[in-house]
Amino acid sequence: MPQTSTTGISLMLLNRAQINRMKKTTVFFSFCLFTSINMYAQIHIDTSGFVKNNPNIYAVIISKNDSVVYNNYFNGHTEQDLFNDQSLTKSICSLLMGIAVDKGYIKSVDEKLVDIFPALRNDSDKRKQDITIRQVMNQASGLCHEDLNNLGEFLHLPNPADYVLTSPLLTEPGAVFHYSNAASHLLSVILTKATGMDTRSFAGKFLFGPMGITQFDWAKMNDGYYDGSGLLSICLHTRDLVKVGSLLLHNGVYNHKQIVPAKWIAETVRPNVYYKTEWGFDQSTYSLCWYHSNYKGTDITYAMGWGGQFIVVIPSMQAVIAVNQNTADATAVQQSVNFIYHIFPMIFNQLK
Repeated sequence: MPQTSTTGISLMLLNRAQINRMKKTTVFFSFCLFTSINMYAQIHIDTSGFVKNNPNIYAVIISKNDSVVYNNYFNGHTEQDLFNDQSLTKSICSLLMGIAVDKGYIKSVDEKLVDIFPALRNDSDKRKQDITIRQVMNQASGLCHEDLNNLGEFLHLPNPADYVLTSPLLTEPGAVFHYSNAASHLLSVILTKATGMDTRSFAGKFLFGPMGITQFDWAKMNDGYYDGSGLLSICLHTRDLVKVGSLLLHNGVYNHKQIVPAKWIAETVRPNVYYKTEWGFDQSTYSLCWYHSNYKGTDITYAMGWGGQFIVVIPSMQAVIAVNQNTADATAVQQSVNFIYHIFPMIFNQLK
């Protein structure tokens, strides 16, 4: 006899009081199960073809009010995987820069590069002496950028940082936004020179360690400095990207500890100096290695990396969305498009 029929006959032998008690117990147990174990069922995106039929999506985690409301891995990936975060590396370096300024290692992000790289005083182009750290972080330094069609040439340079500093300026410092991974790598070099600690160690001590982030990979460029651009990248667990994003919601505080100075978070979320971009969410701007946009009347701040790596912070909803995807060039642009125009709208509408 099938199991369902056996169960039905057994229930018929119980009196009404026993059945009522069982119903109450079942409801209570189901409630406990939902709240303590199945706490990710509040957001539903898995039925969308842009998710379930997407071979390039690896992980999506969504947090609202500091509770995870969606946590899923795809295409054979698990929570144990470290993912290539591409240009999210820049956004993490931005937080490190804020910590370095707060601790007095760097005067401010308006400090000039010549104070850190004295050789610039001997450059024939005296404009280089006026370039600031802020301009590098805003992608408006005027320094040279890599040739994306021949990226290997830049990556194989024995001293990529020196190459960027000694090459001719492409534009007037501060005048033009031009995305440059090559110049962004200088952020890691600056952190190392200013703090006396390599960027990985500085991050481990002052950012990752206090947040319980103990597992991460970070590659070095040929000049011996950890990559500050995302060309070689930091690799983190997706759940740790949520932690990073939460700092922007809580004025730099994590687990009752001030990790990043509140003043830096305020400037990151509401920058005074910014530049328009031609990619990302509609009408996006860029400042201090983070993007900003207004989505359907709601302000968002986000980090974005090649292939659709995202940390999206929605302050008014107290929400953070972290996404990791394939980094292959062939599908990279489409993956970002799929998230921005198809996956994110579903999440946004359910978070409201």
